[in-house]
Amino acid sequence: MPQYIYQNENWPMFTWNDKELMSLLGNVRNLQGRLIGRMKTIGFPLEGEAAVRVMTADVLKTSEIEGERLNLAKVRSSVARYLGIEIPDMVPSDSNTEGVVEMLMDATLNNTETLTKERLFDWHASLFIAKPSWHKITVGNWRTDESGPMQVVSGPIGKEMVHYQAPNALEVPLEMEILLEWINKENQEDEIDPVLKAGIAHLWFLTIHPFDDGNGRIGRAIADMLLARSDNNTLRFYSMSSQIQIERDGYYEILEKTQKGKLDITDWLKWFLNCLKRAILLTEEILKNVFRRANFWKTHENTPLNERQKFMVNKLLDDFEGKLKTSKWAKMTKCSQDTALRDIVDLLEKGILKKEAEGGRSTNYELADF
Repeated sequence: MPQYIYQNENWPMFTWNDKELMSLLGNVRNLQGRLIGRMKTIGFPLEGEAAVRVMTADVLKTSEIEGERLNLAKVRSSVARYLGIEIPDMVPSDSNTEGVVEMLMDATLNNTETLTKERLFDWHASLFIAKPSWHKITVGNWRTDESGPMQVVSGPIGKEMVHYQAPNALEVPLEMEILLEWINKENQEDEIDPVLKAGIAHLWFLTIHPFDDGNGRIGRAIADMLLARSDNNTLRFYSMSSQIQIERDGYYEILEKTQKGKLDITDWLKWFLNCLKRAILLTEEILKNVFRRANFWKTHENTPLNERQKFMVNKLLDDFEGKLKTSKWAKMTKCSQDTALRDIVDLLEKGILKKEAEGGRSTNYELADF
């Protein structure tokens, strides 16, 4: 009896039960369509900001899954630069951060481009451009198994538990050629839904495990690329990696179970679709401030406001720290206290601001309900 899925006689001819997936797939596709439609209505500036937030989360979480923590400000600035979007508090990045961002940006912004081994080699090289010399791996090429078979293990040295052993390195070039041909093939008979294709490609790639390191991040980038195709959109408004990080234990459990099973991957696709569904729903939390800002400006699209007022209202709609006082308004907008007070009084009269109920020695202000 085969120990691993790729040892089955008909590998890699995966099968699945369409009837078991139909309802869940339909639900996911409906959520995708509603989200993309909603993003189109909020206008380009906020749409761009939403993409920066989600894609920043995707970069951070795909690295966290592998135990690597990147700097939020550096990632956010790097993502914004790639998207050509101006954001406040831009900071310089570093080569490690740039490498991960570059890979994910190429996967999603150029999602319709052919996926070749050379492109994958570039992604791999970008992940390890800044690694120390002791990190002895083959970079920008398939693994060689010089140090033994490629295994996924856990546990202390001497008591390791082998969760999975990948195909021999000599088989990798042909295995990847078959996978890449399948990913790039269009107009297949019995066309596979693009979302299912993303789930299959992710599993297939991780099963081959073609690189010495970085397979998880590249595998998730491939899934992101195919999900971007399924959305017919280069901007990402949900993060599969963020949800996988939340469900990390379940991710590894279903992956191991599937890789040690037969070629029927229905259970894996169910897990993938449910995870994707929760990832889309998580967007509501990630983008709550963006949606709130969109609702506000739709309500007040005809309300005349000066630039100082627009700036401060946007600050209040985001993560404003502390209490809003006249003195803070003056400092943040670089105007006099008298001008700040006139701005605030005007917003009180227009029903945009209200005085905080707490009162006290000085008056604090907050956004009125809208």
